[in-house]
Amino acid sequence: MNKIIELKHVYKDYPQAAGSQTVLHDINLEIFAGEFVAIVGPSGNGKSTLLNLLTGIDYPSRGEVLVNGAALHQLNSEQLSAWRGVNLGIVFQFFQLLPALSLLQNIVLPMDFVGKLSKRERHERALYLLELVGLADAADRLPSQVSGGQQQRVAIARALANDPPLIVADEPTGNLDTATADAVFDLFAHLRDQGKTLVMVTHNENLADAASRKLEIRSGRIHADTQMVAGL
Repeated sequence: MNKIIELKHVYKDYPQAAGSQTVLHDINLEIFAGEFVAIVGPSGNGKSTLLNLLTGIDYPSRGEVLVNGAALHQLNSEQLSAWRGVNLGIVFQFFQLLPALSLLQNIVLPMDFVGKLSKRERHERALYLLELVGLADAADRLPSQVSGGQQQRVAIARALANDPPLIVADEPTGNLDTATADAVFDLFAHLRDQGKTLVMVTHNENLADAASRKLEIRSGRIHADTQMVAGL
């Protein structure tokens, strides 16, 4: 299997008044293409920090972060931005759609930054992705004109805009009711079936249990690394 993520002896420290606090301790991790990995554990134990390192939002204090062939710890912010546009889709807990843009425009925007497709092709792909998440008829609406669950589905479509090999999600169902969370759950199942690599932080036990692999983070360390029997 093709290795898409590798962390080698990664530490993350944050400065404190009384000295630095180590949030991640000697993390060694390999994730392979096509895996669906759920990161679980109590709040405040380093899960989101780990996700920030995998996406290049933050740098490790020590160690190496290698994602899809790039050494993220060696890239500057401009290089990271360009790398993310091609290699990574991010789904946030609070959607983070631009409120003044339509749903369609929110999905087109990442494609504008990368510039691989023509204007017509970007429009067509955005419509296709809205259809994929069941919102083609709402393309011209603003985020404020649709529900939170619909906004999250648009956020997933936006993460797929440039067809990245890796999708990273931070509590993607954290603000959704059960029925809407189930719809998002089905979307992730579809992505896994397409061969995408999925890495997500979640407190949703059903979602975590449906992953192909579960990582439990406690006190900034990998407490357990479990291969799941079934998956989605």
